[in-house]
Formats: sequence, C-alpha cells, structure tokens
Amino acid sequence: MSDIYPTNKENEKEALIPYEWPGSYFLGEEELAAAASVLKARSPFRFYGHDLQGFADRLERAYCGRLGRKFALAVNSGTAALSLAMSALGLGPGDEVLLPGYLWVSCIAAVIRAGAIPQLVDVDDTFCMDPADLERKMGAHSRAVLLTHMSGAPGAVDKIAAICRAHKLPLIEDCAQANGASFRGKPVGSYGDLAIFSFQLNKNITAGEGGLVLCDEETLYRRAWACHDLGYPRNAEGRLDPTNPSLQLWGQGSRYPELLAAVVYTQLKKLDTITGAMRKAKYSLRSKLEGIPGLAFRRIIDPNGDTGPFLLMIWKDRDTCLRVVEKTRAAGVQTGSLGLNNLPMTDWGLHIYYNNPSLVEKRSLSVAGRPWTDPLNAFAANYEYKKGTLPVLDDLIERSSLLSIPPTLSPEAIGTIDAEFKRAVRLG
Repeated sequence: MSDIYPTNKENEKEALIPYEWPGSYFLGEEELAAAASVLKARSPFRFYGHDLQGFADRLERAYCGRLGRKFALAVNSGTAALSLAMSALGLGPGDEVLLPGYLWVSCIAAVIRAGAIPQLVDVDDTFCMDPADLERKMGAHSRAVLLTHMSGAPGAVDKIAAICRAHKLPLIEDCAQANGASFRGKPVGSYGDLAIFSFQLNKNITAGEGGLVLCDEETLYRRAWACHDLGYPRNAEGRLDPTNPSLQLWGQGSRYPELLAAVVYTQLKKLDTITGAMRKAKYSLRSKLEGIPGLAFRRIIDPNGDTGPFLLMIWKDRDTCLRVVEKTRAAGVQTGSLGLNNLPMTDWGLHIYYNNPSLVEKRSLSVAGRPWTDPLNAFAANYEYKKGTLPVLDDLIERSSLLSIPPTLSPEAIGTIDAEFKRAVRLG
C-alpha cells in the first residue's frame, strides 16, 4: 500500500472507529496510475476505443484464476450481477427462488424483477442459511437457491451445495460481503453453479461500484454476457452481433467501464492484505470480549476463512442489547458522522427481510401486480414476508448488535472498545 486517502478527515478525526469502507483506505497511487492509463489512452469504454487497456479482461482472468472458475463477467454492480444470474438460469413466472431472510434488498429485487417468487429460508447461529430449513422448504416450484455469505463469512456452504446437487437445483452464491473468504480452504464463489461479487464502496475491495458473475458452464456465461449488453454478443471489432440465433435475448446496459475495472483490478492485489488486517483486528477484539456475562457471538465455522469486516454480538435479551449499544455509543464507540456502526441489528435496515416494505406489502412494478398476481405464481398466494416468518432469525436479530471492523482499526482502539463494552455491562 502506498498513499492512503481517508474519505473525510474532519468527519473521522474524533471517531474511535474508522469508517466501515475497507477498500477505501487502500486507494492509492497504484489505482490512480491505472485509472490515468485509461484516460491517457482515451479508451474508457470496454469494447472499442483509441487504445484499449483491457482492464475488464484482466479482472475477469484474475478472478477465474483465483477461484478456479472457467468464466467471469465484469458488470457495473452487484445488483446487476444478481439479475444477470437469474437471466442466465432463465428464471421467471412459475418459479421460486429460495433465499435467506438475512440478506440485502438487491437479492430480493433480482428475484422479483425476473417475475419469480422469493421463498424465505431461516438462518442458524451462523446468521447464514440453515441447511435443514432449506431442505424443508424445497417444493415443486423451487428452481434455484440464492445463498448469501453475509457479514464477511460463509455458513454451511458445503451442506447447502450438497443439498442443491441432490435436488438438482442450481446454486447462486452471493459473495458481495465476503470477497476473499474461504470455507475449509476452498474460496467462496467456487461452490455454486453461479457466483456474484460486488465492488461497491462498503465492500472489501472497491471502485465505488462494480460487480462480477462467475460460472463454469458456457451456456450460462454466454446468456449472462448477452443479457448484460443489450441482449446480444459482440464481434471481433467490439460491435453488437445479432446474427447468432442462439443468443438473441433482451438485455440491459450493465457493462463495466474500463476506469472502474482499472481501479478494482489494482485493488484485487491488496485483497488478502485488507482481509488479513480485518480478521486480525476482529479476533483480537473478540478474544478480549469473550467471557462478558450474557454475551455470545455469531458462530463462525471456519475462522481462517472469515474476511473479518463484521463482529456480530448476541446478547441475552433485547433490553441488554439496546442498553449496551446506547452506553458504548455515548462513550464514543462509533464512526464519524457519515458512517454506520455499533448498532442493534434491528436497525440494520434493508439487510433484514421484514425491513423491506416492498416485500412485506408485495409491491409491484406492474399495474397488474406481477409477479404476485401472475397466474403461474398462484402457488405462492399464501406466502408471507412480515416479521414472524423466520422465528430463528427474528430472535437473533432482536437481541444482537453489530460492529464493523475496518482494516485500519488500531490496537489502542481495540483496547478502548473492549473497556467500554465491559464498563457498559458492568454498570447495567
């Protein structure tokens, strides 16, 4: 890492915890030089220009090598990557996609915008999808499973992948919050039929925006490619080619600009450094907090594969959770004014299924009310998404709090955080 550019020194200087945007602290001269090379070449568009620098191509090759996958497609956001995964699988009316209730709104939106139906699955104490509840909820209309590796670490991905294989259901891994994670030595993003990543500002590496779709099946890749670029492939000159009858689809403008590809390709070389710093800080703090009466932690099956950006703390009851958060925040355990940290998980917004009013109220983009009113989706007429649908997750969220762990968290700050949490519990 060379020069580091904090986002806003005035907003950060009084905060005990730096902002929760890991990759932002590693944006330096290397990224600046890569982006400048694109501008100097006057070639910010991926497919043609004065002197193509090929950063999107390089990014795709690097991820294929890192994850051992055959195909990768760089796109302009993780949200787009999720929608493209749905398109690649041909999901639509009459289909349901099983996904956990602890997720991000983009996961739900991708299913709805495909015209399919989300089927919520409960979590276990890993805060990730419960394999047993997944198998219980599979039915005649189940067409795919979307597994989110939430808050930096995977749950029982091996069991879920085995269940999907046994039921012949494609598995999509959402690795947006777990870039660089692994499970027993195997990288996340290499278990599913498809995997997606995000490079938005909150993620482990960032260019501000961006995403990636990975798979091993050429048909899925070619469909995702066409759908990310107006519905057609491109020829050797970089022009849209509508002549191939096997790839004449409906697409969107989700191409990844070379400027952003240059930045995130350069950041990828720092990913292991970033996640290593977060993991070290997280487990240092966790080891200090262990033994606090009434406190437990999210179960991490493979700590060595945890990327470390979040510490999830489970308190004995909701009153304790709220009291400890209030007291520690008052003592300064929070970020600068633009950040979001040290909060009860009920305040974790659109990460919690029942905090999504568009889902709870079954909102539609269509005046006809689809996908909810589509005759092919009549099987889901009684599906509900209000609070109470997932009892295990509901209980965990009610009494848990969350700390973001940036890679620049100092040993001194860790000591202060530990002292303030212990003081808050002791004072009651």
